Amino acid sequence: MNQSLAPTGLDVERIRADFPILSRTVGEHPLVYLDSANTSQKPRQVADAISEHYLQHNANVARAMHMLGGEATEAFESARARVAAFIGAAQPEEVVFTKNASEALNLAANTLGAGLGPGDEVLVSVMEHHSNIVPWQMVCERTGATLRWFDITDEGRLDLEGAERDGLVNERTKVVSLTWISNVLGTVNPIATIAEQAHAVGATVVVDGSQGVPQRATDVTALGCDLLVFTGHKICGPTGVGVLWGRMELLESLPPFLGGGEMIEVVRMTGSTYAPPPHRFEAGTPPIAQAVGLAAAIDYVDAIGMERIAAHEHHITELVLKRLQAIDGLRILGPTEAVERGGAVSFALDGVHPHDIMQMLDSRGVAIRGGQHCARPLHDRLGIQSSVRASGYLYTTPEEVEALGAALEWTKDFFGSRLSGADGSSIRRRRQQRLNKKGQS
Repeated sequence: MNQSLAPTGLDVERIRADFPILSRTVGEHPLVYLDSANTSQKPRQVADAISEHYLQHNANVARAMHMLGGEATEAFESARARVAAFIGAAQPEEVVFTKNASEALNLAANTLGAGLGPGDEVLVSVMEHHSNIVPWQMVCERTGATLRWFDITDEGRLDLEGAERDGLVNERTKVVSLTWISNVLGTVNPIATIAEQAHAVGATVVVDGSQGVPQRATDVTALGCDLLVFTGHKICGPTGVGVLWGRMELLESLPPFLGGGEMIEVVRMTGSTYAPPPHRFEAGTPPIAQAVGLAAAIDYVDAIGMERIAAHEHHITELVLKRLQAIDGLRILGPTEAVERGGAVSFALDGVHPHDIMQMLDSRGVAIRGGQHCARPLHDRLGIQSSVRASGYLYTTPEEVEALGAALEWTKDFFGSRLSGADGSSIRRRRQQRLNKKGQS
């Protein structure tokens, strides 16, 4: 039996060999990378694909009719087809490339917003990333539509009973835009159920899949959404490329988001007509090499198996939750059991600011995230200024989970000893002042 196999059947050591960065050290400590909800690390196969494209096939797409232009166009459109197959799209033309998930959500908000007006309602949730709140706020301010939102329960799940009681989904609802998996709470939302309710009143359903698509097999039909967005850099791909998927009949009904080259059909000084999807939404030079890298990343995770990756993520999350709950004074945000839960585990430690925790752990080689994780309304709802987040991925080991727990206990003991001395009251005052002054992140 291969001793490197995880209980889920994943050969984690073999996988880690594809990620040279994971062999780095921080001083005398091995790097423990637990910030994958922020951005995943990249296997050499992805870096090689991008390098090979730039060194052998670099040209612009669509415009250039020479050999290199043809090769670049073929690579770009092949990447589109690869993404479409990965998420279960009906056809490649339903996939639009953007520079990230935030741009894709802005595209969704601004194009759908063209049909909104006073009396209409847009529904989000309090657990959303800022990228799925701010664009809708801007559109509502511009159109006179009203923004409403799902609250959460004490466990950190959508308050569906409260939403039903308050009639949150109603005949005025035109758009429902929700995260599939919370980047703070790890909560997996019942998208298909909510989509059914939204469609019953004629609303369009947008899903932020930034945390979901990298973690589990994705089928846009099963999700029941009309538009889905995700980003390449969280699924072992490069930065600079995101995806908007949409049902073709919906995409065909939406206006362009940005104007420029390649999104047009005919341009005259008196007016222009626009290309069909997806090119209608891809003004200017697109992220060509980045799309090639994303296709390579999808090939990589697909070869491992998304079901195996999801099982490994679940196993690691179980270990993290168990280890953190053994630390006195530590509060986990969101579900405390790995049931309908993703891999992001956020928490607060009594008396210690998240930024201090982040720096203390970094000194021991443990890379985590401290701040508001682009989710200030959620932190306000939870009654805390910010939090710490640990998030693993397909390359995370149980030993790294233990390193996280040991580093947190060391941090807790360090600050506890500083706060219990003769001058503890003055230290506590100074630390409270620092807590009050710490900015957002």
